[in-house]
Amino acid sequence: MQKKKNLYKKSRYYRQRQKKIRQVCVAAGSILLLVVVILIIRGCSGGKARTASSSDVKTTADSDSQTAKSNVSDSESANTASADSDDQSDTSTKDSSDTASDSETDNAKLNHSAPVTLTVSVVGDCTLGTDENFDYDTSLNAYFESYGKEYFFQNVKSIFEADDLTIANNEGTFTDSYDREDKTFAFKAPASFAGIYSCSSVEAVNTANNHSHDYGEQSFQDTMDALDAEGIVHFGYDETAVMDVKGVKVGLVGIYELYDHLEREQQLKDNIAKVKEDGAELIIVIFHWGNEKETVPDSNQTTLGHLAIDLGADLVCGHHPHVLQGIEEYKGKNIVYSLGNFCFGGNSYPSDMDSIIFQQTFTITNDGVKADNVTNIIPCSISSAYDYNNYQPTPAEGDEKTRIMEKIQERSSWIG
Repeated sequence: MQKKKNLYKKSRYYRQRQKKIRQVCVAAGSILLLVVVILIIRGCSGGKARTASSSDVKTTADSDSQTAKSNVSDSESANTASADSDDQSDTSTKDSSDTASDSETDNAKLNHSAPVTLTVSVVGDCTLGTDENFDYDTSLNAYFESYGKEYFFQNVKSIFEADDLTIANNEGTFTDSYDREDKTFAFKAPASFAGIYSCSSVEAVNTANNHSHDYGEQSFQDTMDALDAEGIVHFGYDETAVMDVKGVKVGLVGIYELYDHLEREQQLKDNIAKVKEDGAELIIVIFHWGNEKETVPDSNQTTLGHLAIDLGADLVCGHHPHVLQGIEEYKGKNIVYSLGNFCFGGNSYPSDMDSIIFQQTFTITNDGVKADNVTNIIPCSISSAYDYNNYQPTPAEGDEKTRIMEKIQERSSWIG
């Protein structure tokens, strides 16, 4: 009888222990399932596209190369612009294996279950270097050595961090080459200067301009490598880019117009067609064009700007005149003819230090880009100092802010 009682106790203990084991297993399984769900949700979430991700489409058209020759700088006359000779053959060789198929493109335009708002900031000429003939002690390069890479955009960084995509014009080279082109002004800096962009929330730069080959073909490739090392998307000439920003595919096209003007029409057509093929839902075209110091766009600018909109661009911005030009609304889209200088190492004492950050907030739905045209112009000075250029662009305030806004409004009224 005592043995049976012992067996019964052991059996009851055994059942209780088995029950506890099952309860522990169920609890552990529930926790594991919760962790998996959290990881899936985090993987699907998005934010500001600091750089192109592995799913970004970044392509280069293998069309005819463009030879662009120009010796234009902030100190040269407008008449020099059309006659300069700065060898700039298109060296884009980056063919992406991630090119979207037609079906992927269709899906991309149909997966916005809710409208997506996307704010883009665009700024003008950023010459993050110096000419070897300049006084080094007052050069941008000397400021980099003294204050570090964070110094230059520290007064506008919060603006760039708050938007979804920031685009600048990289006018110069990041190279150690000494093979200087025979031209009046040539700009370069070490590769580490590309970090000025990455530490300041600038995600993409145009490279199609008259200073991109200042130290020859090698300097152009060195610049591309330096930008790649910092995760900065680059585009220009026949290289196009498509970035994924908050789930929207943004196509970027950069055209250098100065040397052969309207002969760039075919390149413009080809490049816009290319980003469309790669799934772009929002298209931004950047031009390096116009005449130095001219406050009114010439006929080449207006013709190409209008053509870009006709071909499907949602925003057109330009630079090179080193001064502000007006803004035209064409078919409900904006053409910002000249953004002026921004972080400009080309002159310690420029005659005009006015600049702007042009912002536009787009709304994208399954039907495309809405025609709401929400813009924000932020007047700036290229310097935080009053009487010289310390290479630190700063938002204007008070009377200065009002003066620059009135300048933009006046020059916009002159167009057309």
